[in-house]
Amino acid sequence: MQTVWSKLLVWAGYFFLVLATAFAAAAFYYSTVQPTALRLLLTCAFPAGIMTTIVWRKKRWSKPVCGGLFAVFLAWYLTDPPRNDRDWAKEYAITADATLTNRVAHVTNVRNITYRTTEEYTPHYYTADYALDDLTSLDLVTSYWAGENIAHVFLSFGFKDGRHLAMSIETRRQKRFDYSAIAGFFHHYETFYVTADERDLIGVRTDIRKERVYLYNLALSAQSRERLFVSYLQEIHKLNSHPAWYNTLTDNCTTGILTRAQAKLRYRLDWRVLLSGHTAALAYDLGLLNTNGMSFAQLKAHSRITRPDNATPQDTYSQDIRKSLTPDAPAK
Repeated sequence: MQTVWSKLLVWAGYFFLVLATAFAAAAFYYSTVQPTALRLLLTCAFPAGIMTTIVWRKKRWSKPVCGGLFAVFLAWYLTDPPRNDRDWAKEYAITADATLTNRVAHVTNVRNITYRTTEEYTPHYYTADYALDDLTSLDLVTSYWAGENIAHVFLSFGFKDGRHLAMSIETRRQKRFDYSAIAGFFHHYETFYVTADERDLIGVRTDIRKERVYLYNLALSAQSRERLFVSYLQEIHKLNSHPAWYNTLTDNCTTGILTRAQAKLRYRLDWRVLLSGHTAALAYDLGLLNTNGMSFAQLKAHSRITRPDNATPQDTYSQDIRKSLTPDAPAK
């Protein structure tokens, strides 16, 4: 019996070793190491080195070499710094910044891209002030491009004068890389807070990419809305001097919202957060949405943004999409 358990432990150890090696190889492959030839060399050399120690496992040097390889990998991975000075894709090249003075938020580089297609667009930016006392609404936006389980989730803050400031936690992509969902599990993307007009941030999804987009009005107190807005402003300002890695599992568009909202850990680990397409359903169950007495299925149907087939985001986009909602929809 002891022999059987010993064999199981040995095989479990090899299984763990294979997983750890695969993670390390993927971390090298999706890293930002330059030049590309070095990145690819490390991707191949590390598993080759580990495989050598397994083949020669009876040699006295095999275990120290194996342990040393992983120690070097961990030392690199844990100290690999995120940066703000890379050659970014055009839509992520300019970061917003925010300061708060006498209850007025001064936001620079609010993005306002004019899209013609997904690949053809002209970036525009402007500076604006937003008084905390004029913050009147907060909307949760969910955008689906395939299926029901995964969606991009972000917030839009509404003000007394009709302006809306949308804020989306996204991956900051370099020009030299194509987008990859797998890359987001490693040190590949920095975190980027897109701070933009709704005609940019929502409009590209409804009118250009033709995604299914829903707008839910959040039933938060004025104090909670303000606290969340200020938290976003502080993080935007912080990232300008202290960049951070994006992580698809632990620090993504949805968990970032919960972090800013100071949500309890059990909510951050809810399966409806991990499967972000169900985040609005979680918000409904927690009583965070204005429902007007509707079931979630009814509310979701009422909250979908509908646009004409040939629509393009105009200056009145924020007003137009809210008119497109069913009259008794909760979003305002």
